[in-house]
Amino acid sequence: MIELVLFDVDGVLTDGTIWMDGSGEAVKGFHVQDGLAVSLLHVHGIRCGVLSGKTSAPLDARIKQLGFDVAVTGTLGKSEALASITADQGISSEEVAYVGDDVVDLPLAGIVGRFYAPSDAHPVVLAAADVVLTRPGGRGVAREAAEHVLAARGLSLEDMYRPLVETMTSSHVVQ
Repeated sequence: MIELVLFDVDGVLTDGTIWMDGSGEAVKGFHVQDGLAVSLLHVHGIRCGVLSGKTSAPLDARIKQLGFDVAVTGTLGKSEALASITADQGISSEEVAYVGDDVVDLPLAGIVGRFYAPSDAHPVVLAAADVVLTRPGGRGVAREAAEHVLAARGLSLEDMYRPLVETMTSSHVVQ
């Protein structure tokens, strides 16, 4: 059973575009549906996080805003990072789902319990993925993956969202 969902960032939580101003400051766009995916996973007791080769101030802000349980950025050694994450979380790699879009994510295919790819991922990633999602990167990929993980637990869409809707009436859900 999946206990932790990890997301790559550029090309998964974003569409891969990086806007830079004259001073070199990066700006990234995140999809609101992906923010809600974190809340959806959390309400069902599933941890989530990011495992990204890059780091940036916008990413750090989004990690904090959404309350990710795990955040490893600035590393291309994703299999080594996964080993550290699973040890810290007290789970096996088979209990991890990973969503990646590019060749740097390939070392995790076949190691994690479920490897997802957005529809516009690199062709070799699409071929290695356990599940190719219908959405392209930055357009609700995390939400689709979260729903897939929860459906694998036997939950209908109504059952997935019921506890989240109930918490929305009593607390603030970040999107």
